[in-house]
Amino acid sequence: MDRREFIKDTLTVAALAPLARMAGAAEKGKGDDMDKKANYTGTQVTRRPYRNTGMTMPLLGFGLMRLPQKDGKVDYAIAEAMVAKAMAAGCNYFDTAYMYHGGESERFVGNVLTKYPRESYYLTSKMPIAMMNSADDNERIFKEQLERTKAGYFDFYFLHWLNAAHWEKAQSFGTLEFMKRMQAEGRIRRLGFSFHGEPETLEKIAKFHPWDLVQIQLNYLDWELCRSGEQYEVLTRLGIPVSVMEPLKGGTLVRLTPEAKAVFEKANPKASVASWGLRFAAGLPNIQVVLSGMSAMEHIEDNLRTFSPLVPLSDAERKTMAEALAAYRKSGAVPCTGCRYCSPCPMGVDIPRNLALLNQVKGGLPLFHAKLVYDAMKEKERALSCVSCGACLKKCPQQIRIPDFMAQIAKNFA
Repeated sequence: MDRREFIKDTLTVAALAPLARMAGAAEKGKGDDMDKKANYTGTQVTRRPYRNTGMTMPLLGFGLMRLPQKDGKVDYAIAEAMVAKAMAAGCNYFDTAYMYHGGESERFVGNVLTKYPRESYYLTSKMPIAMMNSADDNERIFKEQLERTKAGYFDFYFLHWLNAAHWEKAQSFGTLEFMKRMQAEGRIRRLGFSFHGEPETLEKIAKFHPWDLVQIQLNYLDWELCRSGEQYEVLTRLGIPVSVMEPLKGGTLVRLTPEAKAVFEKANPKASVASWGLRFAAGLPNIQVVLSGMSAMEHIEDNLRTFSPLVPLSDAERKTMAEALAAYRKSGAVPCTGCRYCSPCPMGVDIPRNLALLNQVKGGLPLFHAKLVYDAMKEKERALSCVSCGACLKKCPQQIRIPDFMAQIAKNFA
């Protein structure tokens, strides 16, 4: 997509503002239609009303998928300090899932967030459809999630990682019906789903139930590449608020090429590269919350500056973004977010790490330095061990032709 097309598309989205106000009457949650604001007087993040309930939610949400690590485990000292800083600024929406950090993310919620009054924060978790084997897993997994988080209830609860196949599986297991029962019992306040797929499938699922919130991958690179612009328009037209995941594409839109970074830095030397991507997503009128998977204190500090208050991109800044995007695309970088849904590989290949090394080389890192890392990996983890079985192709939300890139890496890094 060239600059003119990018600007045209993004301005078209801005024109959807009236549609964002067409949300139908929403069911009020049992007891949580109050405004969950942290009781602080310092600088606060921008909040947006949630439908017609009187609630407001922070535009910046804390994604608990990429918590800081130490010795292969969640670094509680740093992560807890990050949560404290977020809560103090009114960033009180937390998003976790059954599979994040191998279950440690939900346990982190139970150990850290429960130190705050339950009415002071919003918590979202998800039913891992991809990991389920029978209808019995509905109750087993949900019970485990409540035990891990110690939350008592979820403000929002999603069907996780829906696409055509996972939606069919969820229906066969009666998962939505189970979630409705939990909602009637007060263990879930509002229902939604997270989605990786095509807009046509999204519209089918979105029309099936009066969903309260839907999470999609949306960023300025995927606006056309993964049809996230079309997905946003579907949900906006149907009056469903949007939660954004991967606004920086797993850090890809921070680790831009030198040429792309230079475009942003010339336009505003004081603004971080990350802030551009976050402002793009948050500036869309039907966005309820933008999740950021923050893994270091400097991440949350920079994000809080961006959202306190949130200033949407101007037309001139959209032109700058289009120029940076054009510069980045010249590198041919692979759109991997590091979500690791492709793992485990049957042969043991560390697919995300191999793709990250390839992107670093495409972004200007000397091949010699990348090979130092590649050669230090176990042989089975390197791209040369790929046998092109195609198992990863069925699992990649980005629809990346992984075997082709593994062959390229194996050849170039030999």
